Amino acid sequence: MATPLKTSKKTVELNPSARPSRIRRDPVPVQQVAAETERKLNWRTSEREIWIALIGIVAFALAIDIIAVAIATYWN
Repeated sequence: MATPLKTSKKTVELNPSARPSRIRRDPVPVQQVAAETERKLNWRTSEREIWIALIGIVAFALAIDIIAVAIATYWN
């Protein structure tokens, strides 16, 4: 069985003053959290963007159908 290699570095001995202090903080007020989530949820798309997206999806589907029909007729 292999033995672990010895490292040349020594461990650092920390004094209690070198450790970070644990300061407790006040919790975030509930109204502030509710206001932030409400602001994040207020995202609306315009009707024009929805129609453009639908037209793009339909055009892409038609292009794939046309390519599939073209390949099928070429091999026949």
